[in-house]
Amino acid sequence: MELSVVVPAYREGARIHDNLVRLLGELEQLGSDYEVVVVSDGNRDATASEAQRVASSRVRVVEYPRNRGKGYALTTGVRQSTGTLVTFIDADMELHPREIREFIRIMQDRQLDIVIGSKRHPRSRVHYPAFRRVQSLAYQFLIRLLFNVGVRDTQTGLKLFRRQVLEDVLPRLAVKQFAFDLELLVVAQHLGYTRIEEAPIDLSYRFSSTINPRAVYRILWDTAAIFYRLHVTRYYDQPHPWPQLEPTVTAAAAAPQAGSGRRS
Repeated sequence: MELSVVVPAYREGARIHDNLVRLLGELEQLGSDYEVVVVSDGNRDATASEAQRVASSRVRVVEYPRNRGKGYALTTGVRQSTGTLVTFIDADMELHPREIREFIRIMQDRQLDIVIGSKRHPRSRVHYPAFRRVQSLAYQFLIRLLFNVGVRDTQTGLKLFRRQVLEDVLPRLAVKQFAFDLELLVVAQHLGYTRIEEAPIDLSYRFSSTINPRAVYRILWDTAAIFYRLHVTRYYDQPHPWPQLEPTVTAAAAAPQAGSGRRS
């Protein structure tokens, strides 16, 4: 398998079906083998069943009963995947999936370890309210003070990795929710995966959720904890086994339509 696309999904409901169809339409243009692993993160709505309606043998839906956070969902998805390249994209598809093809080209042309979508890239097209923009800028300024990650935007949900990077990094991570993206990049660079570049994105926020004061507190707490583990306890210097994950259920997908099966 050349490419695995991991899609964490929480409370997407009926929207996820059309979003996955849109994703598959873009991935079919790659001309290479791929799989899509949708992780239903403890949903109680129709997210999992709507994802199962996508008629393609390339799509696999896994689920577990409790909501555990985006980082946990991504870790679960990577463990369920097989691709030599792994990309993350949020289920709401606020980030256009056509960017994946360009991310792969950049990685292969420049022999990179990681390509991350960046709202700060000069060619990015980003539409979101001024207050949210200020919040993002303030957080990225704090990150530059605490860490030398060498990128201007750590939080955008579209990222592409060589599988070996994730195999080395994910078992070491402690954050499962708000600061997962930051910890992932900090630890990757700490372990020597320094060939990282930002790529332009096309982003239009729907704002289906808000960052409330409690979430802000958790983000700041997790960020401080990453600094503590990196510089004080040296937690990331030691290898760690893969964390014990909840048992997952692989949901049955709809019958594939003609021509939608996996390439041999």
